[in-house]
Formats: sequence, structure tokens, C-alpha cells
Amino acid sequence: MEGGNFLKNSQIIILGICIAAAVIASSVILSGGFLKVMKFTREQINVTGSATKEIRSDYIVWRGEFKRREANLKAAYKLLKEDLDEVKAYLVSKGVTEPETDISQVITETVYKKNKEGNDTNDIQGYCLTQAVEIRSNDVDKIDTVSRESTELIDRGIQFTSFAPEYFYTKLDDLKIEMLAKATENAKARAANMAKATGNRIGFMRSARMGVFQITPATSTDVSDYGVNDTTSLDKKVMAVVTVSFAIE
Repeated sequence: MEGGNFLKNSQIIILGICIAAAVIASSVILSGGFLKVMKFTREQINVTGSATKEIRSDYIVWRGEFKRREANLKAAYKLLKEDLDEVKAYLVSKGVTEPETDISQVITETVYKKNKEGNDTNDIQGYCLTQAVEIRSNDVDKIDTVSRESTELIDRGIQFTSFAPEYFYTKLDDLKIEMLAKATENAKARAANMAKATGNRIGFMRSARMGVFQITPATSTDVSDYGVNDTTSLDKKVMAVVTVSFAIE
């Protein structure tokens, strides 16, 4: 009887030791896993990556206007119509096509006589008529040249004013994808070099956030927190910035 009790007690003790060992082992395993999770959560590196590329505009918008000022409204319209025909003929001679050309409606301004104090009176002095022409084209070089040479119309007796062209790049969506990928690669290289200097290496990318995406003149060094979209220059520089976080292994 006593032998049976001793055997039973021994089994209980052994079972208790096994349970204790299992608890300790599982605690160690869980602790290790917890430490790895904490390390994954806390040990990370944040870097900023950037990429630049020079591009050439592939679309241009150019505007000009001409006007006539006459005492008689009917005479002013007649002369402006003659000017319009002259402008159209000039543009055609420069290779500008009709689909590229948009002629605006005539804007009529009544000009009143001034009194001694320089204020308008109710007496009409004449009329000022203005009409604008706008050219939109993918042939950037052609229209750029026309915009600079259009002052030749002044020699033909036309009061023509040429405004600065606007230059655009029409493939921005594809370019953004390309530039963001390059900026992310740059961020990864920077993070890897920083981690290597401390005897570590980078792991998974934890997060990524797009920063500034801007288009500036090719020679510009301007940077804006809000981004820039330049339309004044034919040759441009594109810059993309991203902020990326990597885990440290």
C-alpha cells in the first residue's frame, strides 16, 4: 500500500516538473517572440529619398491680341476685321494650322472724354476693339518661333501684342510613377548605407509617404514645400521626394 502511494506521489512530482519545464520553455519562446515583435516595432530607420530628371515640354499654349481704336464703331470693326485676316494669313504662312488656332470674340470698350480733373464724362470719344488669338500645339518649336517673330505684324500696321508662351508636359502621370520608383530606390540605398555603418542591415519597408513633386526650369534650384509646376520654361527639371521607413535587422 505504501509502495503504491510512493509511486503515485512520484508520478505527481514528475508531472509537476514536466509542467513547470513546459511553462518555462513556453515563456522563453513567447518572450523571444515578444522581443522580436518589439524589435520589429521599435527598431526602424526613416530616410528621405529623391530623384531628378530633365525633360523638354511637348505642348505649348501661346496667346496674342490685336486692337483698333477709332472714333466710329463701324469703322473700328471694319479695320479690326482686316487685321484679323492679316493675322490669319501670317499664321498660315508660318505653318500654323486651323485646328491649332482659336480666335476669340471681339471685346468692345467705349472710350469717354476726360474732364480737366481726368475723370470720365458722358461724351463718347471713340471705341477700342480687341480680339485675341490662341494657339495650342504639340509642335512646340514651331509655335515658340512664331511667338518670338510675331512682332513682324507690327511692321504691317497691326497693333499686335504677343504674350509669353506656356509650356507643358503631357505625360506627367507616367513620369510620376517612374520618378517615385527612383526616389524610393534612392531612399533604400541611403538607409542601407546608414545601417551598414552601424553594423546592421535594413529589412522590410515599413511605410512610404510621397513628398514634394515639382517641375521647375532646368536651371532652377528652387524647392517648395507645396510643389512647383512651372509653365514658363521649355526645358524643365522634375524632382520627386519620398519619405520611407525600413525595419532594422
